[in-house]
Amino acid sequence: MREHEDKKATQDGSALLYSEDRESDIRSRLAHVLDDFKAQRSAPITGGYSLTERDSILITYGDMVSETGIPPLATLHDFLVVHLDGIVSAVHLLPFFPYSSDDGFAVIDYRRVDPQFGTWDDIRQLRLRFRLMFDAVINHVSAQSKWFQDFLRGDPAYQDWFIVVEDQPDLSQVTRPRALPLLTHFDTPFGGKAVWTTFSADQIDLNYRNPDVLLEVIDTLLFYVSQGAEFIRLDAIAYLWKEIGTSCIHLPQTHRIIQLLRLVLNEAAPHVKLITETNVPHQDNVSYLGDGCNEAQLVYNFALPPLVMHTLRTGDARAISKWAASLSLPSDRVCFFNFLASHDGIGLNPARGILTDTDIDALVEQAFAHGGHVSYKHNSDGSQSAYELNINYFDALSDPAGREPLTTQVDRFIAAQAIMLALAGLPGIYFHSLFGSRGWPEGVMLTGQKRAINRQKLDRIELERELSDPSSLRRIVFDRYCHLLKARASSSTFHPYGSQRVIDCGKSVFAVLRSSPTGDDQVLCLHNISDKPQAVRLSDRHASLTDLLTQQTWRNVQSIELAPYQARWLRTEEGHGSRV
Repeated sequence: MREHEDKKATQDGSALLYSEDRESDIRSRLAHVLDDFKAQRSAPITGGYSLTERDSILITYGDMVSETGIPPLATLHDFLVVHLDGIVSAVHLLPFFPYSSDDGFAVIDYRRVDPQFGTWDDIRQLRLRFRLMFDAVINHVSAQSKWFQDFLRGDPAYQDWFIVVEDQPDLSQVTRPRALPLLTHFDTPFGGKAVWTTFSADQIDLNYRNPDVLLEVIDTLLFYVSQGAEFIRLDAIAYLWKEIGTSCIHLPQTHRIIQLLRLVLNEAAPHVKLITETNVPHQDNVSYLGDGCNEAQLVYNFALPPLVMHTLRTGDARAISKWAASLSLPSDRVCFFNFLASHDGIGLNPARGILTDTDIDALVEQAFAHGGHVSYKHNSDGSQSAYELNINYFDALSDPAGREPLTTQVDRFIAAQAIMLALAGLPGIYFHSLFGSRGWPEGVMLTGQKRAINRQKLDRIELERELSDPSSLRRIVFDRYCHLLKARASSSTFHPYGSQRVIDCGKSVFAVLRSSPTGDDQVLCLHNISDKPQAVRLSDRHASLTDLLTQQTWRNVQSIELAPYQARWLRTEEGHGSRV
């Protein structure tokens, strides 16, 4: 009965997008897509897999580590099994499909593994040890894709798959994520065409007004599920639907498409979770959780990276404390995907309205001072504004050319990671953060791309050599990061769906009380975000108080000392966090 209801809801989901005269055909075709997927399954899927405090996701390119004569995906699998089995539970494989630009985000063929990376068999080997996240880069395709090449050849089947703009309409309201032209001109058998290209001339936006496009994308996502994806990241999803005369971002039709994707997965693969990638102001970002049941299960917590950077730059936790205290979710079935670094830079738009313009300008200045770059976007008035800091997160916090002791730099960096891991939600950890990488300015010079500064690919032999040296930066950061992850996994208070309450401990300490979903376990997480020792006074004495990070135990104390940039996660013998 439930499956019948889900199927009917799925078939009805397109009714809000297309005209009534097309509905019967669309519903029938969608039913065939679902039936084909179910027929190919080796066994029925009866329910979802829940997240726990033991879950975290490593974000990595498929060729992040390489060795001569071995496919990079096979090398990655072996490296992760050796170093991270039991430490992280899942791996986000950034686009591993054949591509033409943007480090994978201009996809030529959604259903093939780039031969330079390996094969689907290599992906299947990874899924035996780790849960997998795939990218759904479905706002656009590569200009070299078969679909667009058929469009350029005049194939009538593909003439309505892309957005051709006739005449010269007013497009000034369109939100521009990059300082590049919105339209790109192409020659076709029918004359020159101005085609919509939100991100670059090589990334051609798909036309979701054509239901053929939506049905093909749905079939592609189900293919990803069949290949082992348990998380699907909806890349650049906010721009999906275009309506001339509007901003073409966050449109109701985009939300309806996400709702339809959720309905499809609820019926076909309820264990799969959608994660929306929307690098936008916080309130717009959380709108992609819908009512808590009908859109994404997770959203990237984009405000967190710039807020943590600001906090550690100033030694002042008041802004992040106020923001964290305001966080709310529409249901207990959704959560944030918390992260500090990724393959992209540190987005600034999500912090606007939380930090002042002066604060944001200071982050820009710090990025430049620490050897980074800044990407800009076009505004509707013709001006440009800083959109993203292109800098490795370690370098964002500590000047590579400075004379500060390395121990201080590591302490500051680990304090930032501890804040991220302590917050309610599912943590995402970029490969370079986990292994203590610094920025790669040579990559910017080689590629001409600012984002390359945080995308260096590593030789496995050299990486293993550094990890075998107890005094190397990589080994020190890796050991301390793993220690944080193990401590987090040891307590149900860090369950992604647990609750949190921010505690005021003064401007130099970020404090959050975490509680398990059942409320019977609590840990007080204290983070000294300054370069001076801090003392936090407890309002109650406790017979026994244990720091999960050091296993240090106190008895009958009224205050706790924190060294510069130290984190303490405090649990009482009774399981209740200390009151401050």
